[in-house]
Amino acid sequence: MVVIGGGIIGLSCADELLRAGHDVVVCDPAPASGATHAAAGMLAPAGEAWFGEGARLRLGLDSLERWPGFAAGLEQRSGIDVDLRSTGNLLIGMDRDDLAEVFRCCALLEGSGVQAESLDRDELWRREPGLSSRAAGGAWLPRDRHVDPRRVASALLAVLGDRVVPHRATPVAGGVALEDGRVLPADVVVLATGARGLASVRPVRGEVIRVRTRDAPSHMVRARVHGQPVYVVPRSSGEVVVGATEEEHPGHAAPTVGGVARLLDAARQLLPGLDTAELVDVVARDRPGTPDNGPLLGVVHSPGPETRIVAGGHYRGVVLLAPVTAAVVRALVEGSPPPDIADPFRPDRFERTTACS
Repeated sequence: MVVIGGGIIGLSCADELLRAGHDVVVCDPAPASGATHAAAGMLAPAGEAWFGEGARLRLGLDSLERWPGFAAGLEQRSGIDVDLRSTGNLLIGMDRDDLAEVFRCCALLEGSGVQAESLDRDELWRREPGLSSRAAGGAWLPRDRHVDPRRVASALLAVLGDRVVPHRATPVAGGVALEDGRVLPADVVVLATGARGLASVRPVRGEVIRVRTRDAPSHMVRARVHGQPVYVVPRSSGEVVVGATEEEHPGHAAPTVGGVARLLDAARQLLPGLDTAELVDVVARDRPGTPDNGPLLGVVHSPGPETRIVAGGHYRGVVLLAPVTAAVVRALVEGSPPPDIADPFRPDRFERTTACS
């Protein structure tokens, strides 16, 4: 079988299938260089929760619980520490309007049975002394985690080895065609092509900044700073990841002056210690978005004898949803029932919605 796409989703699916005893190859001209390379690695379904996305929250919570076992097994097999950290998530509102949005999120979480503890200014500063004294308040989400996606990708590439083929591939009847003209026969083709190449998936641009500082926060922080969303994620290496821009426009994914300026301004207001941080890296990549912000997980039509499975459209959950996506793909390959929580994310759901309207 062949997996097209060597981001964290495609690599995780291939690893799961290989460990289950299947013969698998991954095709990608530049593995782990897309959204995986830019991702902050927030395993934060609670922090990402929003109204009307209950199914996505449940899928994320399921995958979150799979992450410790997934990371431990990967570390053991690869020898690479993926920097999985369980320090929770601080949601911050800089002013009253920002804080109102935080509390709306908390009310939603409480209705879904997810723990969210409201914090006043003093409680916030006790947890994270580097926060600005102007922060209005916030909340604590203890179950959220974060991980370093670049290390995860390195570990997956290490365990998959020469099963990762650095070629662009296109699905054809009976397998995939490589850009050099060769055809690889396959009984199963998994489409994990990221932001391009899948029906109902569109690119959503995101910019990410990496800095190095001695004043790094000890927690993952998500905030609204006078309406501007921003997140700050510390790494064990001393780096800090700053991000949150979302823009929809065509063309090559490149950082913009305006996007970077907004991120830096919001991050510095939130954590004044970042003012003296050393700028390390600025990147932009396209997230794979769908009309309802949920992934596409399931079997799709194939013109040939092979089974085609889509594993794409993960949007902001590219890293978070890797373990549960791998489990769904394995179940589909082996003819077992996928987890029930994956049912709302069948690839044909948008076609069915159009037909019923």
